[in-house]
Amino acid sequence: MTAVGENTGVVSRWKRRLLGSAVLAGLLAVAVAACGTSPAPAASPAARQAGAQARAAAGNPDLDPGSSLGAQLAPGFRLVNQFGQPMSLSQFRGKVVILAFADSQCTTVCPLTTLSMTEARALLGAAGDNVQLLGIDANPAARSVADVMSYSRAHSMVNQWDFLTGSPAQLRAVWKAYHIFVQIQAGQIDHTPALYVIDQRGRERKIYLTSMAYAIVGQEAQVLAQEAASLLPGHPRLASQESLAHIGGLSPASPATLPAIPSGSLTLGPGRPHLVLFFATWLTETSDLRAQLFALSRYARAARRGELPQLTAVDEAASEPSSGAARTYLAHLGRPLAYPVAVDAAGRLADGYGVADQPWFVLTSATGKIIWKRDGWLPVSALEAAARKA
Repeated sequence: MTAVGENTGVVSRWKRRLLGSAVLAGLLAVAVAACGTSPAPAASPAARQAGAQARAAAGNPDLDPGSSLGAQLAPGFRLVNQFGQPMSLSQFRGKVVILAFADSQCTTVCPLTTLSMTEARALLGAAGDNVQLLGIDANPAARSVADVMSYSRAHSMVNQWDFLTGSPAQLRAVWKAYHIFVQIQAGQIDHTPALYVIDQRGRERKIYLTSMAYAIVGQEAQVLAQEAASLLPGHPRLASQESLAHIGGLSPASPATLPAIPSGSLTLGPGRPHLVLFFATWLTETSDLRAQLFALSRYARAARRGELPQLTAVDEAASEPSSGAARTYLAHLGRPLAYPVAVDAAGRLADGYGVADQPWFVLTSATGKIIWKRDGWLPVSALEAAARKA
């Protein structure tokens, strides 16, 4: 499992460097514009829309609009994919490559990274056939072919990408070549959450960093798709576009009504204390999800007696491989859970509650304040002890 906040320090260091370059580029652009003696021609509607999107992205603290890498040749490598087949970067010349570094057992940011990749290619429609998705394992302790296959299967990506791995020496060489920071701290993986876009001639065009924010997966996908489209013949139009402006989270201080499974809705927020479990069905890769969910029935029974805050489970659909993943999974459990399950389709609840891992528990007070939070599965006795704080 990847540590909570796995990217915080690394992302900050990378962003300081990248933002420095972006500020410099912006100053140069202003300087060039100031030197002109003739008024600029009126912008077309498409140009005005692009400008508005660029400004929205620049003001979105969760979205990395990407930083140029100057079209230098991307370092080559030769590894094996989830099927054990040898793969090299050079074999994908002629295609745009979106390359991610992902922990094969990640429960934090990597599922958001890989989902943005698949959504980006989908936005390109038929032109997406000219885009190759690659992943390189960033977990030195889980680097077998079975490990990268397990991640690919859990996230419905077996035939969507090639997830590459190799020997420790091979992986370290690739990490170093791409400036990827990887280390194990107290048994947890810490790595740079980087995405590279490489053009058809094998040149690095841009680098992106994934933020630990669920609501922006679609925005990240759009930014990636736009960059890929700019490199593809004919610059294909995206199937759909959304605003790149910041998407605010839904905090426990405000009521939030979510669809429930199998039907109806439920409301979280102020008025009474709540214990909320955030989870995703792909946790079956790293834990016995079925057993853990049923174990929480003991807590739910105590809560019904009025001894503890009510428990609600929330599926983080924004990170699921499909919108109906939780509904399908729960339908096959064999019996219903003893507590309600809601769906956070847009990821705004997770962002507002500060979710940084899966699973993630949050205890809120009757006034809508977060008074306790914890990642990972816990014994029911530990949950009950924590819940009494409310």
